[in-house]
Amino acid sequence: MGAFKAYDIRGVYNRDFNKDDVYKIGFFLPELLNTKKVLVGRDVRESSPEIFAYLSKGIEDAGADVYDLGISTTPMVYWATAEFGFKASVMITASHNPKEYNGLKISRENALPVGFDTGLGQLERWLQERVVLPASEKGKTVAFDKKAEYLAFQRKWVSPDADLLKIAVDCSNGMSSIFIHDLLGNKPVYMYDELDGTFPNHEANPLEPENIKDICRLVQETKADIGVIFDGDADRVMFVDEKSRFISPDLMIAVLGDYFLKEKGLKGKVLQDIRTSKAVRDYVEKYGSEMEMWRVGRAYAALKLREIDGIYGGELAGHYYFRDFNYSDSGLMACSILLGIFGRYKKEGKKVSEVIDSIATFANSGEVNFKLDRKKEAMEAVREFFCAEEKPTAFYDFDGYRIEFKDWWFNIRPSNTEPYLRLIMEATDDNLLQKKLEQAKRIILGFAE
Repeated sequence: MGAFKAYDIRGVYNRDFNKDDVYKIGFFLPELLNTKKVLVGRDVRESSPEIFAYLSKGIEDAGADVYDLGISTTPMVYWATAEFGFKASVMITASHNPKEYNGLKISRENALPVGFDTGLGQLERWLQERVVLPASEKGKTVAFDKKAEYLAFQRKWVSPDADLLKIAVDCSNGMSSIFIHDLLGNKPVYMYDELDGTFPNHEANPLEPENIKDICRLVQETKADIGVIFDGDADRVMFVDEKSRFISPDLMIAVLGDYFLKEKGLKGKVLQDIRTSKAVRDYVEKYGSEMEMWRVGRAYAALKLREIDGIYGGELAGHYYFRDFNYSDSGLMACSILLGIFGRYKKEGKKVSEVIDSIATFANSGEVNFKLDRKKEAMEAVREFFCAEEKPTAFYDFDGYRIEFKDWWFNIRPSNTEPYLRLIMEATDDNLLQKKLEQAKRIILGFAE
């Protein structure tokens, strides 16, 4: 079965995994996490009801109870896991993947992620090696609707300053639609806010340029100050400015510093992933905070933020983690805080584009993907070439390589979820960036033959 990944269990349903696999996952999960109660939420993909049914049957046959959170966002499952003291939870979702995909995001006590190295690998081995022997005393399913309580929590982060903005919102037909109207009210212009697990308008992945065309157009048509777009399960949020330019999500880590570090005056560490612009570190450190860099993905980021007791953190992929959210990520919470910040900037006469342009002081390539099998060899060749040319000022090797030089840096890493080698570069000016990017591309493409 090819569905067990670094961060979760995910794939094309009935190809990479099926209902029998889901049943076994449910059966062995209570033993893996040593509990008799498992919290379960789900998105609205067409396969989610069947997956819920077989997951629940497996949990019940293991002698444990299912606490049914119902239709929910992924962050709502994280919140409820910690808030109500569950030792195990599952969100049935494939997040941003196309409609034929589905999956399971598993968390343990305190909403800590269960990745391949922290339990999923063991679970996969049990599925392959062990026989299911149902308990003599079966568990039961308990209705556990906590939407009202979760909405009350999320409302705490909504600022009246957001009302100063003209906002356009694309819900991608995903799970943010459950709460977004209650949080932002009727003033924003909404699109694709009907729950539909077939994603009829565009795939629920805002990182793909094709999928943000509609929100860019809506911003132009409505003359909005800002555009907001969520992914399928609402653990990620991204933005476009009033010029309909996509804002690189890592730059929002810097903007969040205006709230946590400047306005609230908090002191402590902020977490970024290894792909984050140097401009973010420069911005955060001016408030006296210390930036910590770590690996890509919630399975690593949420654990690291807790370990360092960081104030908040973020990723290039649009995940934002908060100490006040059990060190987990929430698209809605990030959206509310950021809209408040930009509302206050509008009071000062500053547009969203002006705020972002003042932060983004480096030329950046964005993430460039290469589909090839010889990823490791290509990575080593790139590292050797550039380190022979110039002495690095910093070297990180915990998620591929991030190698920094006097006027530029690059990160090259294999994807944990897709068959790609990913490259990102940044330099003090565009001419230098283009030169280094072309050199790297020539080396990498030599391994694609």
